[in-house]
Amino acid sequence: MRLKISLLKEPKHQELVSCVGWTTAEELYSCSDDHQIVKWNLLTSETTQIVKLPDDIYPIDFHWFPKSLGVKKQTQAESFVLTSSDGKFHLISKLGRVEKSIEAHCGAVLAGRWNYEGTALVTVGEDGQIKIWSKTGMLRSTLAQQGTPVYSVAWGPDSEKVLYTAGKQLIIKPLQPNAKVLQWKAHDGIILKVDWNSVNDLILSAGEDCKYKVWDSYSRPLYNSQPHEHPITSVAWAPDGELFAVGSFHTLRLCDKTGWSYALEKPNTGSIFNIAWSIDGTQIAGACGNGHVVFAHVVEQHWEWKNFQVTLTKRRAMQVRNVLNDAVDLLEFRDRVIKASLNYAHLVVSTSLQCYVFSTKNWNTPIIFDLKEGTVSLILQAERHFLLVDGSSIYLYSYEGRFISSPKFPGMRTDILNAQTVSLSNDTIAIRDKADEKIIFLFEASTGKPLGDGKFLSHKNEILEIALDQKGLTNDRKIAFIDKNRDLCITSVKRFGKEEQIIKLGTMVHTLAWNDMCNILCGLQDTRFIVWYYPNTVYVDRDILPKTLYEGEASEFSKNPHIVSFVGNQVTIRRADGSLVHINISPYPAILHEYVSSSKWEDAVRLCRFVKEQTMWACLAAMAVANRDMTTAEIAYAAIGEIDKVQYINSIKSLPSKESKMAHILLFSGNIQEAEIVLLQAGLVYQAIQININLYNWERALELAVKYKTHVDTVLAYRQKFLETFGKQETNKRYLHYAEGLQIDWEKIKAKIEMEITKEREQSSSSQSSKSMGLKP
Repeated sequence: MRLKISLLKEPKHQELVSCVGWTTAEELYSCSDDHQIVKWNLLTSETTQIVKLPDDIYPIDFHWFPKSLGVKKQTQAESFVLTSSDGKFHLISKLGRVEKSIEAHCGAVLAGRWNYEGTALVTVGEDGQIKIWSKTGMLRSTLAQQGTPVYSVAWGPDSEKVLYTAGKQLIIKPLQPNAKVLQWKAHDGIILKVDWNSVNDLILSAGEDCKYKVWDSYSRPLYNSQPHEHPITSVAWAPDGELFAVGSFHTLRLCDKTGWSYALEKPNTGSIFNIAWSIDGTQIAGACGNGHVVFAHVVEQHWEWKNFQVTLTKRRAMQVRNVLNDAVDLLEFRDRVIKASLNYAHLVVSTSLQCYVFSTKNWNTPIIFDLKEGTVSLILQAERHFLLVDGSSIYLYSYEGRFISSPKFPGMRTDILNAQTVSLSNDTIAIRDKADEKIIFLFEASTGKPLGDGKFLSHKNEILEIALDQKGLTNDRKIAFIDKNRDLCITSVKRFGKEEQIIKLGTMVHTLAWNDMCNILCGLQDTRFIVWYYPNTVYVDRDILPKTLYEGEASEFSKNPHIVSFVGNQVTIRRADGSLVHINISPYPAILHEYVSSSKWEDAVRLCRFVKEQTMWACLAAMAVANRDMTTAEIAYAAIGEIDKVQYINSIKSLPSKESKMAHILLFSGNIQEAEIVLLQAGLVYQAIQININLYNWERALELAVKYKTHVDTVLAYRQKFLETFGKQETNKRYLHYAEGLQIDWEKIKAKIEMEITKEREQSSSSQSSKSMGLKP
């Protein structure tokens, strides 16, 4: 990726340009110390003077009023705030009429910023004050006051906090009074510029110590640049939070959100005092010290999938290369390319007006359809369909270009969604809520309606990243997520009434990805690279989970690596310095998943015998139990030396009825309540009581016996025997109450138990002709 710079031969301004801002993706306004506000049209390459400000107004900063305001969607910004050196800020219309000038600070007003909703304006000045104003320019509050000038300010993603500079310090102050203020030393020189992105919640700072830095919103440093030759005068996030730009003397740099640099350009600009990204995130404008406005296009992005590499060569052209036969295809578009995604044998490209869907089998005839709203900020792909996110909605389309659904939930803000907070599979869409980060909304892909009974998934901590598995049946769909404590959890997506268990898979996990071909999960855990070959094991037999993992050393990936993709048996990881590392994992677990999904148990056993690996046998054991194939499970458990489980499976096989077998398989996986329900529904009350006795669940055993008026003496007898073994006295009031005047006769109890087993055997033989539950012997 690089920047394609365009700079006019002669500057349009006589003095230094202090600030720039985009109205649309093709139109820009610039303000200069020559008191002019100039409009640039990039389509016609024309410039027009909008207004010449009075001679005593030297503009310092300006910011367009946000576009999307609830119901009233504007196609472009209509007014802006301009701060100046005379201590005032001015509300100016798009046509250049000064609507209002307000006395704000003693000394220059160094920065002014609208919040994301456009309901409040923050200004900061040389007098060290931070003030909040209404949108009409009425003073609401003075948020803070300090002895040093405040050079830069930014709103937090939720518009509830403000970040500002104080010399070498950065301060985050919530608008609520008495809320905790966060302050930290960020640079060794005065901080000149800050920016806070609403999508990734990361902070950029730049200072006179010639460095730029990336922080998270808890003041933890994520990246610290090498010192440059000159102070860094400007920094700005791209709207989607994936890139940022850095400006200095004769320097413009394009960086990834993790800090490493994609491109460094040295245009003849003087210092770049202000950087603005266009709304679609494809180009940058810079306000230069020598009167120029520098424009830079982001080109040469790369997308890779299997043997295809796609490169954006120009604004409206892409090159596709097949590395197997070196075949090259050129793709041309009517408008400029904004976003693209290559996955699942399809390339999806969104331009400013249309969406193109190419198949990797045929690059000549794309499916083309018009987009409803302007700029697409995110494209996600699954095997059957893809998701487009723009400023107002989420749309799901098939690869034939057919609109499928558009999920919605109350308070949805699509402008702050990214690949970490949205996930897509063939039948489910998951979205992490921004208002409450502990909640994940789940939608049916085909209808866009909430999944199951409409309940959302709620966790005890804030969730950072979510991912849906891609294969298997809808009812078995799982979602994995990483929370604020860096715990990796997994849970079922289908939720009907009963609360689904959220199970922790690992701790200190920084990044995760599901395989595109089968449900294998990989993640980076502290200094280890871990692959969960069958994450479902946690629902079947948690004891053998460690045996189903692959662990590798991850120290070579340096600090903060990120998993880019997990395609086939190759994992691609991006290191903190931007380099890509490819890891190949064993192909056998994927083949095992394939055999099991098509019920080829004999082939699966044969494969495990061929590979001779404990992880394969452990995965097969869990898969067999999950699919109720106890014969295969017995072989697999024997191979990994779990003799107690082999014996238990043998005992299950000798049970007389299908219901008993089913219940004991559920017990095997730890689903006690479900096992009990199966038995009670089949009328096997004694067996339900017996499993509670075996688990020493005395309260429940007695409760069932009393409820169904049977085997109370059996429960009391076993309880008495249990207490005698440990030499203890009965203290439970319920047991004392029922034991009064009851003589325990073991002969009678054993006869009753024998009778129950005979009855079950008879029931089973009489219902042999009825439909089997799909249990194999």
